Amino acid sequence: MADIKDELDERKKKILKAIIKTYLETGEPVGSRTISKYADLNVSSATIRNEMSDLTDMGYIIQPHTSAGRIPSDKGYRLYVDELMQEKESEIAEIRDLMIQKTDKMEKVLKQVVKVLASNTNYATMISVPQVSGSRLKFIQLSRVNPLQLVLVVVSDHNNIRNQIIDIPEEMDDETILKLNLLLNTSLNGVLIQDINLGMIARLKEQAGMHSQVIGTVLDALAATIHVDEEDMQIYTSGATNIFKYPELADTEKASGLISTLEEKQDLKSLVKEHMAVDNETGISVYIGDEMPIQTMKDCSVVTATYELGAGMKGTIGIIGPKRMDYENVVKSLKALKIQLDSLVGDKP
Repeated sequence: MADIKDELDERKKKILKAIIKTYLETGEPVGSRTISKYADLNVSSATIRNEMSDLTDMGYIIQPHTSAGRIPSDKGYRLYVDELMQEKESEIAEIRDLMIQKTDKMEKVLKQVVKVLASNTNYATMISVPQVSGSRLKFIQLSRVNPLQLVLVVVSDHNNIRNQIIDIPEEMDDETILKLNLLLNTSLNGVLIQDINLGMIARLKEQAGMHSQVIGTVLDALAATIHVDEEDMQIYTSGATNIFKYPELADTEKASGLISTLEEKQDLKSLVKEHMAVDNETGISVYIGDEMPIQTMKDCSVVTATYELGAGMKGTIGIIGPKRMDYENVVKSLKALKIQLDSLVGDKP
């Protein structure tokens, strides 16, 4: 017996997908006139009616009432979900390859940026890898790892991919996993992460029925997967030895503490987090002496600037030097770098 997918030509598949998408959006039976509005079909309502009749005979759609439109059958959902998963798996693979290339390029560029900045200013420098904020969900996929574990793959609209292993209380068959994937993607596609609230979670749990606990676990994992904390942040530094050029910082104890901070970077992550929380028009902050939140930098001045690589991708550049640093030159350098980074790193590989 031929595979059920072989029964459908491309036109029937397009019509079936249009029926399912429309029904998912409206919850109402779908008629041929509605489907004829899809621009990529380019066929008459009469042809669509004939195709819908064939799809009904094949069992992909059903007609709940004589005068009503059609709604998807379980068989129709199955074909739709199988093809959706296949398309998205291919898309995820392509995105992952792209992100590996882009990440590699970004790392090289950012390391070069801090090196050149340290050389040009004769100060110590730092830069944080840009983090995503305000992400919208693009795609969610649950796949089986073993009988009691699933892997959650989340793709955001910035094509960032995160994944996490989820423990489930009981084994779930492929049909159930596919239905949960359909539920999650239908409900959450295009939603801002921070907009997933208790009401939305409650509705999803209700729709999941007996699998509400799994949906709750998935949503908890989703939040943890998207959340970026200080531990995940990457920072590159350069020019640490430049501090020995300034007598007020060259004292063995002071220099040792400062170099340790630049190497270990944990305190720098806190500084980046504080800088990103400051809302000012220029995106530039200046910390002088005791204004610094880091104890080992109390004898320094630090100038930080925000750079942005497209919507929602932000990082921090910082220059660390003595209190008598050339502020005018430092601020000018940071403003120029903000522009250069946008053009250099923002280009697609």
